[in-house]
Amino acid sequence: MLAVASRTRDKSATTILSLAMPFLLTTSTTSPRPLFPSSPRRQNPTSPHLRPPPPARRLPSFPAAAPGAPFLPRPSRLGMASLAATAAVAAAAEVTHLTQRDAAEIDEQLMGPLGFSVDQLMELAGLSVAAAVAEVYKLSEHTRVLIICGPGNNGGDGLVAARHLYHFGYRPSVCYPKRTPKPLYSGLVTQLESLSIPFIPAEDLPDDLSREFDIIVDAMFGFSFHGTPRPPFDDLIQRLISLSVIGNSVKKPAIVSVDIPSGWHVEEGDVDGGGIKPDMLVSLTAPKLCAKKFTGPHHFLGGRFVPPPILNKYGLKLPPYHGTSMCVRIGKAPSVDISSLRENYISPELLESQVMPDPFDQFLRWFDEAVTAGLREPNAMALTTVNKEGKPSSRMVLLKGVDKQSFVWYTNYGSRKAHDLSENPNAALLFYWNEMNRQVRVEGSVEKVPEEESEKYFHSRPRGSQLGAIVSKQSTIIAGREVLQQAYKELEHKYSDGSLIPKPEYWGGYRLTPTLFEFWQGQQSRLHDRLQYSQREVDGSTTWDIERLSP
Repeated sequence: MLAVASRTRDKSATTILSLAMPFLLTTSTTSPRPLFPSSPRRQNPTSPHLRPPPPARRLPSFPAAAPGAPFLPRPSRLGMASLAATAAVAAAAEVTHLTQRDAAEIDEQLMGPLGFSVDQLMELAGLSVAAAVAEVYKLSEHTRVLIICGPGNNGGDGLVAARHLYHFGYRPSVCYPKRTPKPLYSGLVTQLESLSIPFIPAEDLPDDLSREFDIIVDAMFGFSFHGTPRPPFDDLIQRLISLSVIGNSVKKPAIVSVDIPSGWHVEEGDVDGGGIKPDMLVSLTAPKLCAKKFTGPHHFLGGRFVPPPILNKYGLKLPPYHGTSMCVRIGKAPSVDISSLRENYISPELLESQVMPDPFDQFLRWFDEAVTAGLREPNAMALTTVNKEGKPSSRMVLLKGVDKQSFVWYTNYGSRKAHDLSENPNAALLFYWNEMNRQVRVEGSVEKVPEEESEKYFHSRPRGSQLGAIVSKQSTIIAGREVLQQAYKELEHKYSDGSLIPKPEYWGGYRLTPTLFEFWQGQQSRLHDRLQYSQREVDGSTTWDIERLSP
């Protein structure tokens, strides 16, 4: 009934970013501190979890920090904009669906002349499943996971997924009725037992799965399965089918199927319409033909390892993967109730006794932690200006210097923000470090930096950025992108000899001198920490008062 050699492998894996080694950035009392150095498959062979409840955010969150200790962020994930862009591309793209025969042949070639081993493909597949689960199901709402594993490689994928889900902060339990007596599978079981992940016999599963579990991973049978499921898998499949028809008043667990919904025909799908109706399908390597019949809201693909010889021989058309992700959504994006989108933040407390008395020092502490954690563009900030008519406008810019008196950025003096500042020299900055659940607001007055300072910074930029600053008459209307490209090419040719590129008169820096700071740390149940620093004159000198604001 089971074939060992053939199996598709999705290799989807979220890459957990390693925290960068801390490095020191010196401060200067005479000029703004530069923020950064200048530089140019598949067939499928207890008791409640005793771990403490996991954190409430979707990804692994941070351990509580000791007072005053640096706050390390949760591992970075794809931002919502990045996910949306990737989903849009994937949804619009034509994706190849494999026959059972092609899927088996691809596995044989991967594990033959292309040098992959079964355990390597299984590890990548299980990680991809865990990654897809983490993309959709928040820890705050979906903590308890039951993984039902079959006796073959699909079951092995489930065992690997259980291990990764544990490390992601979920509380997995495993039902593995027919264990495969091979070292690979025995080793996976040992790994889970070392984590105290409970194994629940099929006969001991609770009668009402919907009360005990938030997610059920169906890793019973893959594309190599033939025939009719035997006990106890026939009953387990029926129990998952019954979850699809429970009343609306009962919250049913999400069902996640690995590569093939168990009991489906690999090419024809749910033939009689009475099979499992998974909420998520994680296709591996490439979707199988049955995936065309999948109607659930979440379809993911893993398998970024597929080499060109496979792509070319089988004419595979697969969606692009964003950044370092090895998991990509395919098919149409699910409808979203915007009002239900929320996060329950988990962070160390931000206490008055822990923060620096000077807000610039506190900002530099948080900024350095954001840099050390490897956040993308930690110097990105929203700049809000208001014109003489009281109309506000905001945009993202990059902080390029900070000292004990001011924040500096550079722009085009003909832009809208520059016009606003010429009429109303007051502005607000907002830094948002999502991965650390932090915001910093800064308000103050603005003035231009000295010309020599702008000149020095301009020539520290890459030559392409210098040319771009000349080409762009920022905020003016142009006929099309080709206008910019043509002007850039002409300038590129003009200065191709490496000669000095002159800074345009309409380009330079601004300096904001703060009168108010607010440091925001997200907390559970919307009871966020907000500490405000405001200026006060005492005996001719300026001091900063620290006050707590209600969230």
